[in-house]
Amino acid sequence: MKKLVLLFCLLCFTGQLTIAQKKVWDETMEEKAKRLEWWTDARFGMFIHWGLYAQPARHEWVKKRERISEEDYQKYFEMFNPDLFNPSEWAKKAKAAGMKYAVITSKHHEGFNMFKSEYTDYNIMNTPYGKDIIKEWVDAFRAEGLGVGFYYSLIDWHHPNYTIDRIHPMSAKTQEEYDALNKDRNMSIYREYLKNQVREILTNYGKIDILWLDYSFPGEFGKDRNDWGSVELLTMVRELQPEIIVNDRADLKDYWGGWDFTTPEQFKVQKWPGVDGERIPWETCQTFSGSWGYYRDEHTWKDNKQLLVLLIESVSKGGNLLLNVGPTGRGTFDHRADNALSEMGEWMKYNGRSIYGCTQATDGFIAPDHTLLTYNPETNRLYIHLLDYPLKNFLLRDYGNKVKYAQFLHDASEIQIGKPHGHWIDQETGENDINLLLPINKPNVEIPVIELYLKD
Repeated sequence: MKKLVLLFCLLCFTGQLTIAQKKVWDETMEEKAKRLEWWTDARFGMFIHWGLYAQPARHEWVKKRERISEEDYQKYFEMFNPDLFNPSEWAKKAKAAGMKYAVITSKHHEGFNMFKSEYTDYNIMNTPYGKDIIKEWVDAFRAEGLGVGFYYSLIDWHHPNYTIDRIHPMSAKTQEEYDALNKDRNMSIYREYLKNQVREILTNYGKIDILWLDYSFPGEFGKDRNDWGSVELLTMVRELQPEIIVNDRADLKDYWGGWDFTTPEQFKVQKWPGVDGERIPWETCQTFSGSWGYYRDEHTWKDNKQLLVLLIESVSKGGNLLLNVGPTGRGTFDHRADNALSEMGEWMKYNGRSIYGCTQATDGFIAPDHTLLTYNPETNRLYIHLLDYPLKNFLLRDYGNKVKYAQFLHDASEIQIGKPHGHWIDQETGENDINLLLPINKPNVEIPVIELYLKD
């Protein structure tokens, strides 16, 4: 992967030390690229949003949306018992889908800990389940060779000293109302709690590959880096887990070492994201449907082609896809999620080579209409993903002196290379254009992929 590391370093980090003058971590651009190498090679991961909100099954923000009181929400804590939880099955499903890493919610905004904690009784050990879910999960996913990561919510709707803000279930409208609600709350106590808990999850479970902190929302009745103590927090994170990869939601975008990658959520980017004109590492987090947590009655689920396009398009612009599963209150995957993972896995089994280790195509390759390109700099192969299957003649403009062999990726069957011909085409093509002679019938693949062996 030396070529990919070098390419990634040149594309992503050139000039970033001028973007971020302040530091929480000493590291060169090359060292950072090397640290992120496994992640940029992996390209595809599983997000898991799981907590008490799986029981009402009405969105992970149900406590806020319905302004549920602490007393009324307590029943979910007292009843939480995912008796069918089998982390080994989860890990096998993620691996079979073609995912290379996974990130699970250790604590979401509701404040409940899925891990054993010394700093609160509001954790998994005091539920009917009574076992450390995070430990079970980490062991199972590591056993399958998957990278492991923790999501930890900076926000906490349960902690008595977390000050009420605009996204809290008890949110108000005026400064006077907030002052009254927060008169007995002390954010400095919560900051220490937050830091202690992050230390726990980064100390008690061995090497952790990714930390997802979520999220800052500066402005009126909001919270920013000062509320979280983000500089001190990220300094501790880097000291505890020097190789960890951290997202960008602790409001430290102007600090070198305060973040590693950016996170467009439920959003398809138009081009490789950047800061001050420089490309940066990125990962889009996406759901199968409209909810992160288990939502029984939500039915706007994406189909297989939409999900594959999300993945391919992310890689075609130099990014990763983190695709979310919201397990049920009994610890199983929704059957719709199982079906989606299985279908993606079938495609990845034969076409994963166009995803792993790949990135945006180099300049000079024009994507034909209704296609997406990915490129592997290590093997020097270009992949054309046929979103709409063309007719027999498939024109590639200005590819003639670049391609030495073409085949379908799913079965390694040769695609003959010819010159464009015909009265009409002769008027529109250049001498360096080539024509791929495709079969009339689309191969039995959701999105067929053409693999081009490029000339050195």
